[in-house]
Amino acid sequence: MIFAHKSREAGRMKRIEPIKKPLRGTIAVPGDKSIAHRAVIFAAIAQGRSRILNLSGGDDNSRTVRAFRQMGVEIFRDGDALCVEGRGWESLRAPAEPINCGNSGTTMRLLSGLLSGRPFHSELDGDSSLRQRPMKRVIDPLSQMGARIRSRAGNGLAPLEIDGGGLRGIEYRMPIASAQVKSAIILAALQAQGKTTIEEPQRSRDHTEVMLGGFGGSITVDGLTLVVDGRPSLTGRSVRVPGDISSAAFFLAAAAVMPGSNLVVRDVGCNPTRDGVLEILRRMGASIQLNNQRSEAGERVADIHVTGGTLKGVDIGAELVARTIDEYPILAIAAALADGVTTFSHVEELRYKESDRIAAMTEGLRALGAIVEEHRDGMTIHGGKSFEGGAIKTYGDHRVAMSFAIAGLFSDKGVEIDDAGCIDISCPPFFDLLAEICLH
Repeated sequence: MIFAHKSREAGRMKRIEPIKKPLRGTIAVPGDKSIAHRAVIFAAIAQGRSRILNLSGGDDNSRTVRAFRQMGVEIFRDGDALCVEGRGWESLRAPAEPINCGNSGTTMRLLSGLLSGRPFHSELDGDSSLRQRPMKRVIDPLSQMGARIRSRAGNGLAPLEIDGGGLRGIEYRMPIASAQVKSAIILAALQAQGKTTIEEPQRSRDHTEVMLGGFGGSITVDGLTLVVDGRPSLTGRSVRVPGDISSAAFFLAAAAVMPGSNLVVRDVGCNPTRDGVLEILRRMGASIQLNNQRSEAGERVADIHVTGGTLKGVDIGAELVARTIDEYPILAIAAALADGVTTFSHVEELRYKESDRIAAMTEGLRALGAIVEEHRDGMTIHGGKSFEGGAIKTYGDHRVAMSFAIAGLFSDKGVEIDDAGCIDISCPPFFDLLAEICLH
């Protein structure tokens, strides 16, 4: 048996047994949750019905859907499509209760921007993990635009209270590259008087800009500078969400490090602001091809074909951080199995995710027998051997959990993760897909 699990109150323990044969098959991962959040948001504020296909069933996207239902938007299922009856900005009403964003930082940060422009009171809250993630980075620019947004505890953390309306355009230079912060400002700027100019220190994922264009709006982009005009007219449309490259990354990395593997992940979003994981795996020596490339809803989509081999260590610095921020946990697993030394630097943003991912990955890798040096802004991993096996604490972080599930395949004695349930946040069929390529 490759996978075994037993119930517990706080989650679901799962043990992953080692496998000694190549991974093969053709699979499709759930829809990209970053794109899906934005599809739901723009559908809700557009005029007319939108149909969203391939929306992930993960908890993060469900939080955004529930939030708009709380604000009076009619959202229903029609076969495989999620239908959203958009009636424009003015149709949104004050939620009767605080909006529970669960574990979704995207829901909280993007809705903070949207709600800052609405003339009513609202509150945003989340689980214990989300309550520890920094929100001052959205509070500051939104306050400069005239929003009355505050941390209830006064420490820059959730819960957030918002009394919206009366926004004005600003010029804002972002201190860090963050698609969530940028998107919050854009959603506020769309409701503001005048133009808003945003300058990024490094290009971050541009799903908001692409999705806005698909619904009939526009943003002027010149290098790292964006200019947003307020009050656009948006029209409902059909959107097919491509497969999530962040979910695909776990299977791609697993196949890349197992000689003889031959895996295709179909219909994956390969937006050039998100494909850093492919570049890093290629630098490590992976054989990766993009087949059947096309455009869907303005996003580049392809079938990703990877064949397994022997990887080598690499040095990765600041140049790929914004394009790869969610994939560093699984890349750390690949690095520990590669020949030589890998160093990830300038990734201190990993300390402010669902967990402190630098600390969580360092602790877990060491528990499995890997040699890892933890730095303030990254880690150095000495690769070249399989994992011994053992028990891993995931800290409720779905990407940590999936990363160490992959590690279990390459262990000597198997790996037990303490909370497999958290994986449902982003990729509910993860273990079914893993079994499919292991049991071919």
